[in-house]
Amino acid sequence: MDIFRANHGSANVKVSNVNTTDIKSAIKLGCRTMSNVFNADDNDIPFFGSEVLPNPRLSFSNVHSESHVPGRHLNALLNAEDAAGVSISEEAVEKHAAAAFFSYSGPVPLPMNRDRVDGPIENFNDHNVREGMHALYALIKYRNSDRAREVAESSIEFILDAWDPVDGWDRERIAAAHGIRWTRQNTFITGVARAIGPLVKYFRATGSGKALELASLLAEKATTEFFLPDGSYDRDKFGAHTHSTTCVMSSLAQLADLTGDAALLVQVRAFADNGLWAIRDELGWVIESSADDSPADKGEGNNTGDIVETDLILGRHGYPGCFQDAERILRGHLLPSQLRDADFIPEPANPADEDGLRSVRERHLGAFGFPAPYGHRPLGLERVSFNMDIVGGVVGTLCEVLREGVVTGPDGVRVNLLLDQDTPDARVQAGESSGRVSVTTRHAAPLWIRLPRWADRSALQVIGADDYLVLGEHLFIAQPDPGIPISLEYPAARTEITLAHRTRNIRTALEGDAVAAMDNFGAALTFFDPLH
Repeated sequence: MDIFRANHGSANVKVSNVNTTDIKSAIKLGCRTMSNVFNADDNDIPFFGSEVLPNPRLSFSNVHSESHVPGRHLNALLNAEDAAGVSISEEAVEKHAAAAFFSYSGPVPLPMNRDRVDGPIENFNDHNVREGMHALYALIKYRNSDRAREVAESSIEFILDAWDPVDGWDRERIAAAHGIRWTRQNTFITGVARAIGPLVKYFRATGSGKALELASLLAEKATTEFFLPDGSYDRDKFGAHTHSTTCVMSSLAQLADLTGDAALLVQVRAFADNGLWAIRDELGWVIESSADDSPADKGEGNNTGDIVETDLILGRHGYPGCFQDAERILRGHLLPSQLRDADFIPEPANPADEDGLRSVRERHLGAFGFPAPYGHRPLGLERVSFNMDIVGGVVGTLCEVLREGVVTGPDGVRVNLLLDQDTPDARVQAGESSGRVSVTTRHAAPLWIRLPRWADRSALQVIGADDYLVLGEHLFIAQPDPGIPISLEYPAARTEITLAHRTRNIRTALEGDAVAAMDNFGAALTFFDPLH
């Protein structure tokens, strides 16, 4: 490959496998990435920042390294082990756990950071409370860590004392008593509201009443002041950091799912149907920042993942069209955006033998980052980065996809997502073109297979079952034979949609839910064939 041409975007260099349907392979590759992010020059604290063009390197962040990355990665790695049966590196888990506990070793039980690599723990950004709680919950649930539970309970108690729904953080008291440096002034949504989701997970793992109390306080403020019944999006109130908006949306869905709060779920659905479209497109791409001067095509992978996770919960609660949205997002954007071909990344000179400059290409394989809908390099950007926390966010989403893709309940086995999956109840083999699927059940139970809304029911061919019904959005087979594949085939009609971005319209040709071709405007490092 001509590295110079790829670096400068003057050639349409295609670098990604597209329309993959194998979730487990994406999870495995992401776990490999998360196991190779430790800075040997910094006691194996994980890197946060990354750049692959034009100056490849991994780097320390005085806001996010120890306080942020371990939570994303522990949540993802340990969920991958549980949901996908992926063999993970216990050494990597131990290193991330050590970094997480280090972040809580400051003057208060909050996830904090150093201002410099050789400095003390002193910086606090309430944006990271979410990630800190993710680290602790995962260690408790999957490694039965008493230390993590002790730290988590202390942290929750501290937040309940130091944060108020009306007045916010008692910053002056905390700073005066403990010498904390507040690194950023966040909105409620870009700050502590982000922690609702991991608090819900922590409650599920421990039954902690204090965790549910804090999650409920945060959610009440979020739904009375921000996520309003009309579903509107106010950037000035929410803050321009869009991942915070999407992760709070997903968090509220998780809380509604836990508590059976139908009204809250309706409020989440209202935002997903309305305000969310100010920052997303039809393939689930979400702009990285909604600020006026943000690059128009620069997205962020874990924003997209939050939409998928919200879709899964809404689908579970009676909105099957949300499963359709999730599948299109997975096929059309999220999975294609994983870095699976890193040959375009040059290896930097490293005269001082810095770890952040070692094996940059190799350590980025499997990463997710800041893609455009059409490729890794949004038009107009010289700098291409991934940031090592994002792979954790997306892999965590893919684990939830595996959990919800095939589910078993009193009414039988339900295939909600037409993607490659192998579960104790059924094996699903999906076609790349999104026009066929084969399901093999493993035991006697009724079978429900979700049919895409665009599939022509009159052209549907079913092989392996003589008796079936089309019930709403499902093919229903009352008595499938275990071990015998049931194959569905239907034309994947080619349609064209237009992704309306701030400065350009991006024409996209779909075959079913898979992208067949897309406008790329001569960009380099693209995912799909160009649309002519």
